[in-house]
Amino acid sequence: MDSSSRNFEIDETVSLDDAAKEIVIIDQTKLPGTRRMLRLSLPEEFYNAIKRLEVRGAPAIGVFAAFAAYLCACRIKETDHDKFYSAFSKDRDYLNSSRPTAVNLSWALNRMDRVVKDNAGKPVSEILDAMRAEALLIRQQDEDACRAIGENALTLLKPGYGLLTHCNAGQLATSKYGTATAAMYLGHERGYDFHIFCDETRPLLQGARLTAYELAAAGMDVTLQCDNMAGALMASGKIDAVLVGCDRVAANGDTANKIGTSVVATLAKHYGIPFYVCGPMSTIDPSIKSGADIPIEQRDGDEVTTMWYEKRMAPEGIKVFNPAFDVTDHSLITAIITETGIYYPPFSFGQR
Repeated sequence: MDSSSRNFEIDETVSLDDAAKEIVIIDQTKLPGTRRMLRLSLPEEFYNAIKRLEVRGAPAIGVFAAFAAYLCACRIKETDHDKFYSAFSKDRDYLNSSRPTAVNLSWALNRMDRVVKDNAGKPVSEILDAMRAEALLIRQQDEDACRAIGENALTLLKPGYGLLTHCNAGQLATSKYGTATAAMYLGHERGYDFHIFCDETRPLLQGARLTAYELAAAGMDVTLQCDNMAGALMASGKIDAVLVGCDRVAANGDTANKIGTSVVATLAKHYGIPFYVCGPMSTIDPSIKSGADIPIEQRDGDEVTTMWYEKRMAPEGIKVFNPAFDVTDHSLITAIITETGIYYPPFSFGQR
């Protein structure tokens, strides 16, 4: 079910309509041309929204997953706890299979799972109340974390800086502020006069469609460029720092982010430009020793050959390599900025 509004302004990327038992999201596949809101209530709709990137960005996926787990539980008719938990587990695993790389998906579902386990023996109605409270807490904690990330990042930046970002780690990818863009929003409020450059982010164009859209709508000075122009831009001296988000951080500081991030990091290293990775502590996965162990999602080749063209732009039958993410080696990262502080090499994120 959807509704459209040409006057829509970004407010909440993901919200819960508890009375209607629906999750309300911005359909990010339609931006910037169409501002469409989706109202979702079924497990299959939740799964497809994540899979199709209607909701995207690691923190936003985590919030969405928490709301989805709660609404899935509301549909369960069993009153016996063991049977209730068995039914919930099937929905949890189904949702968790929608995308493999962003750790916030499993992190949020595991938090909801713990609520069900911790309330064993209580009436289902009380379990549902506890799940709703936990989901809303996850959403609020995400907003608080993003603001804290922005405050921490802002201590590393000076007024008038030229900033480069890749993909969309903005308000559309979180509950509010974004991760990589949080300092941009706060700096804009405080008159820092940043000059922001957005990679278009092939093949799904999140930088062109989403980051450029939301930052320009906020009144910031934004310039869009093709991904392969980043080197020329850095060589021109217009970039003082790079800020990107992350979908998973390994124990050694290797980070998985949207495909092309590692190229930007390599260029920044060559030109002596600080490269900052911004993300909440929930994206750190201490069970993963290095980036080599991070599962990388492989997506349909049509995203490269046909999606954005009136006519096919590659030969029929051509093989396509289309990973959704790449891994940036920790040696290329100047600092990892979280809500709890700024972490510098050597990175060592142990069990938390």
